[in-house]
Amino acid sequence: MSHVSPDADDLTAKARIRDAAMQHFGEHGFERATIRGIAETAGVSLGLVRHHFGSKQALREACDAHLAQVIHRLSDQVHTGAEPEGGSYVAAARIAGAHYQAYLARALVEGGAAPVFDEMVELGTQWHADLDQARTDQPSASPRVRAAVHTAMALSLTILHEHVSRAIGVDALSPEGDSVVARALIDLYSRPLLGKDDAKKALDAIERHEKP
Repeated sequence: MSHVSPDADDLTAKARIRDAAMQHFGEHGFERATIRGIAETAGVSLGLVRHHFGSKQALREACDAHLAQVIHRLSDQVHTGAEPEGGSYVAAARIAGAHYQAYLARALVEGGAAPVFDEMVELGTQWHADLDQARTDQPSASPRVRAAVHTAMALSLTILHEHVSRAIGVDALSPEGDSVVARALIDLYSRPLLGKDDAKKALDAIERHEKP
């Protein structure tokens, strides 16, 4: 996996403000972060921040929109083989998460990052729908429902990375840890935890429970 920043060439003042905001929101949370502190980190005036974004809320929305775009672009790269990993949008989330971990983790805990989650669900819906074309059995949930659950599972590493790191004995967001996690994900995705017979029994049990 490439570890070059997804935005290495984006050095405009507006981009510096956005990146500084993501740093401050990640470190301090949205409520405690200040426009003044963001401006100082970005090396610009307070007025320029307000000129570009207007308010702290608008700045957070711009951060969310930017990260959603990054994930979309990285998903395309993974899908076309530019990034040598499987899982498409899941791999894209891991790549982006490595660069924006603090921001994304804090935003998710605070109930934010809706555009990021929604973008991943949209990408995942198409991904699952494409995979369904090769299935011989009938899916038990729609592509969108599966994508929403899959997205939640993929993003959980961003929030729980400290616990995962402790369990596997290496920082999960480091290059070494990323390799360990990638291998685990590939193994999990390529070998179902439930066989078809066990899956059918579980679905039958759910249907019996759902009946009045």
